[in-house]
Amino acid sequence: MDEPAMNALSPALTNRSLVDIDRDHLIHSVTSFRGHEQHGAIVLESGKGMWLTDAEGNRVLDAFAGLWCVNVGYGQDCIVEVAAEQMRRLPYATGYFHFASEPAIRLAGELTAAAPDGLDHVFFTQGGSDAVDSAIRYIVHYWNAAGKPDKKHFIALEWGYHGSSSLGAGLTALGNFHRNFDLPRPWQHHIASPYPYRHPEGDNDAAVIASTVAALEAKVAELGADNVAAFCCEPIQGSGGVIVPPRGWLKALREACTRLGILMLVDEVITGFGRTGPLFACEDEGVSPDFMTTAKGLTAGYIPMGAMFMADHVYQTIADGASPALPIGHGQTYSGHPVAAAVALEVLRLYREGGLLENGRKTGERFAQHMERIKAHPLVGDVRYRGLLGAIELTPNKATKAVFDPALDIGGRLSKLTYGNGVIVRCFANAVLGFAPALCCTLEEMDMIFDRVERSLDQLLEQPDIRAALAAGVA
Repeated sequence: MDEPAMNALSPALTNRSLVDIDRDHLIHSVTSFRGHEQHGAIVLESGKGMWLTDAEGNRVLDAFAGLWCVNVGYGQDCIVEVAAEQMRRLPYATGYFHFASEPAIRLAGELTAAAPDGLDHVFFTQGGSDAVDSAIRYIVHYWNAAGKPDKKHFIALEWGYHGSSSLGAGLTALGNFHRNFDLPRPWQHHIASPYPYRHPEGDNDAAVIASTVAALEAKVAELGADNVAAFCCEPIQGSGGVIVPPRGWLKALREACTRLGILMLVDEVITGFGRTGPLFACEDEGVSPDFMTTAKGLTAGYIPMGAMFMADHVYQTIADGASPALPIGHGQTYSGHPVAAAVALEVLRLYREGGLLENGRKTGERFAQHMERIKAHPLVGDVRYRGLLGAIELTPNKATKAVFDPALDIGGRLSKLTYGNGVIVRCFANAVLGFAPALCCTLEEMDMIFDRVERSLDQLLEQPDIRAALAAGVA
């Protein structure tokens, strides 16, 4: 058998050629098509630990774990070895027709044992978006099986993100995911985000919590309790700008859902697997939702996989809702893929036996110290964080919390500045910098992240139109 080629491209192909091919043929996620054609791709070549190297030889600290996902860091050889061994033994096994594989079965047992009480069943997906889609489908099925077919409306939060699939993108409440996609659907609704920095009573945790509970109660009353299926939320709103609700918020919403007779779907695609400290953010408040979605940290980005957890009472209702001869018509070709499951099992081992959960907690303390220190920067209006997940929000006026004129393109400028200074953070369009460093991050690397971010903020502040914006804001 011929030796496998390292890649399908000619050895003579230059990085410039790759950029041209990318520009002409590859559609990138959540980008302006014309904007990307102008910008061109940054081609990444290798990674080790917290560090990435691009095709130009630049070595940068990844303080965003790829896309909130490479929680164990790059270059973990043990994961590669597990994947290769499983590929040799059994590269694929369907979950249809009563078939299964050992890794998928073992992973289901491990995850449900670690999940909040009552989440005894799990359906595997390829990622977070289809985990949310699966939850939506099963929620609809549940209420039909329970004899309440009118309960079809879903309520989510402004600034929330629940994927970009046909169903989940409507629960997402970010304009880019709705524009020209005919979303949200008539049965998808949103209430105000628990956004402390921009909440009228943001310094009062109890008031922020009460406002969300009241908004949910009002929306359910408006739609009619007999028409509402579920409330969907993230414990921390990731893609909306890392919005961190007060502690106690998630528990209060769990109690409200129970009282209102609606299901609770908690989206832990970003927060799951040690990102906020415990394995799941729900653990912080002793919350057990009816559905929970995960992905990203499940395999640490090494291979696609997501998981949708279902409470036992939901499972039993669906199971009893039809004749045993009738299948429940939801499935995916790659659900429970044995290679992905084997990778996930090894990643779970690294979190626990490899000490990554503990290291993440320790490094999270240094992260918090830096976040509190950087509050003093002239551009910083707010910092918010939990564990190794956080954000810095910029403002031209600390007193009024004014927002920058979008025409200044603060996010675009900071993307260039931070990368130029050797660090990757998420630069949101609304002048928010998002952080999600890997759980393997050392104290020294955390110091380097903030040294480079602060240098970037200083360089932004030196730009004349930014100084002018601050002067106008102060005036």
